[in-house]
Amino acid sequence: MCFATLTEVPIIDSLTRLGMGEGPVLAMLLAGPALSLPNMIVIERVMGFQKATVYITLTVILATMAGFVIGNTIWR
Repeated sequence: MCFATLTEVPIIDSLTRLGMGEGPVLAMLLAGPALSLPNMIVIERVMGFQKATVYITLTVILATMAGFVIGNTIWR
């Protein structure tokens, strides 16, 4: 999703009130701002295609892992 700065907070609040778990909330808060389309375009232009691909891939993997760990262990 493409969010403006701090726009994700009310969206996450609404989703949490509707029953979204803490793990997915954390993953979305970590990955959302970092992986917006304008941000990815700027990263690709500044760092190059290969480094941007690594950055985006690592961001997705690490945010997913953090959400999984938090959702299944710490806040359970």
